[in-house]
Amino acid sequence: MAVDLDALPARCRHRFPIFERLVYVNSCSQGALSDSVRGAYEAYLHDWDEHGAPWEYWVDRAEAARAAFARLIGAEPDEVAVTTSESPGVSALASALRFDGGRPKVVVSDFEFPTVGQIWHAQETRGAEVRHVAETGGEIPLEAFDAAIDERTAIVSITAVCYRNGARIDVEGVTRLAHERGALVLLDAYQAVGSYPVDVRALEVDFLGAGVLKYLLGSAGLGFLYCRRDLVQGLLPTQTGWFADRDIFAMDIHDYSPAPTARRFESGTPPIPSIYAGIAGIELMEEIGIAETREHVNGLNEQLIEGVEALGGRVASPRVAEDRGALVCVASSDVQALVSALAAERIVTSSRDGNLRVSAHCYNDASDIEAVLSALERNRHLL
Repeated sequence: MAVDLDALPARCRHRFPIFERLVYVNSCSQGALSDSVRGAYEAYLHDWDEHGAPWEYWVDRAEAARAAFARLIGAEPDEVAVTTSESPGVSALASALRFDGGRPKVVVSDFEFPTVGQIWHAQETRGAEVRHVAETGGEIPLEAFDAAIDERTAIVSITAVCYRNGARIDVEGVTRLAHERGALVLLDAYQAVGSYPVDVRALEVDFLGAGVLKYLLGSAGLGFLYCRRDLVQGLLPTQTGWFADRDIFAMDIHDYSPAPTARRFESGTPPIPSIYAGIAGIELMEEIGIAETREHVNGLNEQLIEGVEALGGRVASPRVAEDRGALVCVASSDVQALVSALAAERIVTSSRDGNLRVSAHCYNDASDIEAVLSALERNRHLL
């Protein structure tokens, strides 16, 4: 059955003022600003102005953010750490792993965002042996992971959706291989959460990192790390801070007693303003509907892909919808010139690896894709 490409945005597009001025198809970089997120920042300023130092309420807001993200991914709140971005959560996790025993190996896909690869390579000073799984033709087949993961592997680090081309990895397949060989699995879900349903129980991953800046419609400065409950007590991070302590307000400088929950992967003062915005963004996406958004965006992407191919362009993302995330990449002979040309026509996109990135979300409709295709036709020499 064909998807009505205007039905979902008709319900929510008015909540994103940017569409009064621009064609915004860059959610893989940052979600559009909604009225609810703007209102959340105003609420933060009001609370600060009204109460002076509302620390107890601010800590409660951090707990509300923890619960909201846990609900989103099918986890329990005590399995979630609240961080300032994905990086400190993954760094804290890496600091808790040992590489001097019989499992020094870290398997990393070549689809990873730079921060993830850099964090694992930083562990080489602690004895880690990093092995990359290369892509082939813009994809990474399960067989490549099968060849890389062995009994010396401590952890396998994969991304749900590649930020460079939108390709998805077979998360369930990789997790099965890793667990069969005694290895743990970290999933970077930043390009996934909010664009399609993610359930850590169904995926059976051990850890998951993400943030709210993109498809969860929040702002910069808020991330999360999920850690499977039965693994928490066996992991002792050396990258830490006072909000990771068993008793935050004990103020004990003579002891390190990490929280018995995933909170032990946290660090210093929480990003309070971003927490206000993050809760608003998550709740708005839940209201709009993540599964409905996935179906809607798949329809828009089919319109985009067919239009690009009709222009003689080449799509650098997987052609099958199940094999890609929300973003679609278009090959370009001069991608910076193409991004600039589209910007001159008030169309916001981005680029990676010489490809134009177009990323629709719940608020985009068929007219947005038509505007992109019309602009690409006027700049066919850059395809």
